[in-house]
Amino acid sequence: MLEHEGLKLEWLGYATLRLEADGTVVYLDPGRYGVLDNYQGNDGDVVCVTHDHHYDTDAIRRVATADATLVLFEGINTHHIDRDVERPADLPYDRRTVDAEADIAVGDAIVRTTAAYNDPDGPHVRPSGEPYHPKGRGCGFHVTLGGVSVYWPGDTDVLDGQEHLDVDVFCPPIGGTFTMDRHEAADLAETMDPEVVVPIHYDTFPEIETDAEAFTAELRSRGVDVVLGG
Repeated sequence: MLEHEGLKLEWLGYATLRLEADGTVVYLDPGRYGVLDNYQGNDGDVVCVTHDHHYDTDAIRRVATADATLVLFEGINTHHIDRDVERPADLPYDRRTVDAEADIAVGDAIVRTTAAYNDPDGPHVRPSGEPYHPKGRGCGFHVTLGGVSVYWPGDTDVLDGQEHLDVDVFCPPIGGTFTMDRHEAADLAETMDPEVVVPIHYDTFPEIETDAEAFTAELRSRGVDVVLGG
């Protein structure tokens, strides 16, 4: 667990982050691939989901309090999900839907969103040439809690404008294949200049295996602080 300026941050596996400050708990993209199978938090005041791939209603029920607010990307559509999930409308929580340009207050958390997609002319595309994550199908979350800003850009390439964000804790995906890889994430982190980097979305399955230690060494050689495992 990382503790930074009163904020506690924990990477629970895959894309799942838990943030806590001043008595408020926020989860980002909880679940998938068994990472929360033995987890029963039920302490989340705010639960944010970036897109279909990370929409896991069993996990949401594991982390959310009874009066939690879900912040869901507007493009989440259970008809496009080939897993057994509940519709957002059937979950017993308040819901806020967001696009890729939101700026909202949810309790004590400020939740902003950014675009998240793969460039069709870039390397993160299917053999057919179709992006794994087309534009308009997901978002990233920039959450400010207890005065500390945390940025999880979602399943995305490096995109113009990300480098200008004011970010204290940067949590980039580094697994490659479906997102930016560790080299691209390192370049973005150096440009962004956060106070600390906590990489996520790697080593969960073979397609996103990477060398996190090499990522850490590369950034530290550039003067950027990195914490593995959150």
